[in-house]
Amino acid sequence: MDIVLLSRWQFALTTIYHFFFVPLTLGLGWFVAILETMYVRSGNQMYKRLTKFWGKLFLINYAMGVVTGIVMEFQFGMNWSEYSRFVGDVFGAPLAVEGLLAFFLESTFLGVWIFGWERISKKLHAAVMWIVAIGGNLSAFWILAANGFMQHPVGYEIVNGRAQMTDFGALLGNPRALYLFLHTFFAGLVTAAFFVLGFSIYHLVRNHEVEAFKKSFYLSALIGLISAVAVGLAGHAQGVYLREVQPMAAAASEAHYETADPADFHLIAGIDQEGRRTTWSITIPKALSFLYFFRFSGEVEGLNNIQAQYEALYGPGNYIPNIPLAFWSFRAMVGVGTLMVLLTAGALIIAWKKYPDKWIKRSGWLVWIIFLPYIANTTGWILTETGRQPWMVHGLMQTKDAVSPNLTPATVLISLVGFVAIYAVLMAFDLFLLLKYAKKGLVTVEADSVPIAAVEAPKKRGGK
Repeated sequence: MDIVLLSRWQFALTTIYHFFFVPLTLGLGWFVAILETMYVRSGNQMYKRLTKFWGKLFLINYAMGVVTGIVMEFQFGMNWSEYSRFVGDVFGAPLAVEGLLAFFLESTFLGVWIFGWERISKKLHAAVMWIVAIGGNLSAFWILAANGFMQHPVGYEIVNGRAQMTDFGALLGNPRALYLFLHTFFAGLVTAAFFVLGFSIYHLVRNHEVEAFKKSFYLSALIGLISAVAVGLAGHAQGVYLREVQPMAAAASEAHYETADPADFHLIAGIDQEGRRTTWSITIPKALSFLYFFRFSGEVEGLNNIQAQYEALYGPGNYIPNIPLAFWSFRAMVGVGTLMVLLTAGALIIAWKKYPDKWIKRSGWLVWIIFLPYIANTTGWILTETGRQPWMVHGLMQTKDAVSPNLTPATVLISLVGFVAIYAVLMAFDLFLLLKYAKKGLVTVEADSVPIAAVEAPKKRGGK
């Protein structure tokens, strides 16, 4: 019944629920925009039907994301008021811009897109969807700018015990935030690609609208492969930078306890958290140094050495996060990411082979690949957020000092149970709607109507 632990559990669970919807929204908007552009350029009604099909699933997911995201912002004031008081002048700025600019931009133009069919020109309607996709990803950028400050605070000074912003440009250009955004952007594309790929396989297996779903199969496989590789590259660049600004988090993800030059890479390991050591491991010699320095030499600081440095810098205390959680989350994320690269590469080969019937008939079980990005996304954020502990703002405020002082364990526990129950219902409802409309397949659309301005008024006889 520890108040800090309960508050952390509450925020973690609501974040995981919310982030179930976010990556699909970020990525699927681009797919819908691309398909509608293909329709505008070709005039092929099949692309219009695909646009409306995937667009409907985008809307369902978007609505659920909005509902779950609102609760998270209220928690900063309810559960983490000391944090809000200390860093609100900095942290609140990007969140305000996200709400007033990016979210309003996205939601307003989404309304135009929904009700604008046959009311505005095809080119303008497609342009609106591109603005929606851009707006959604702008929202992600502003939120990650705030999160990047928590991971690596920049552009501030401490005045009367509170952090105040001194350089808004530094906040926006924070490399930690930029790496997070790149990683999240490509993760969204991968999530959408596997969502589209999985349901395309579902309909191909059942011989529904074969030509249309072959198009979405190929498009998702191509974007999925490019994005899955890009996620890995962005993640590696982020990891290299992480060693510089959050060495404890970097060492935690590798269960690297002792400083070494060269440093070995643990594929898997047994971890003794209390003894601060690994009990056994399967390692690749010198590989960790190579990952960080691109050569088979280079000193990588260990957890025990960093702990001693932090004690000298910040005072007595335990600054080592949950090593088993960080270590295995990282390996789950990388393992699933590698699998997704192989699957999308295989899907492109299948498309190149003209979708052999033998393969299609035996591939129905592959629909479950839809869930792979969600595993990678969740474990990635668990790694990011738990690796920062015990800090709420790295180097400035510990999590135990950020919780609201007047909360009682019973209050947080009751709200925690309530949020989990409500979010579980919302999750079930979202999955029900997504499955219902995804399994229905394409709907018939009306032929393009001719704009009234393009119709020439018939001439009256006799000049009358």
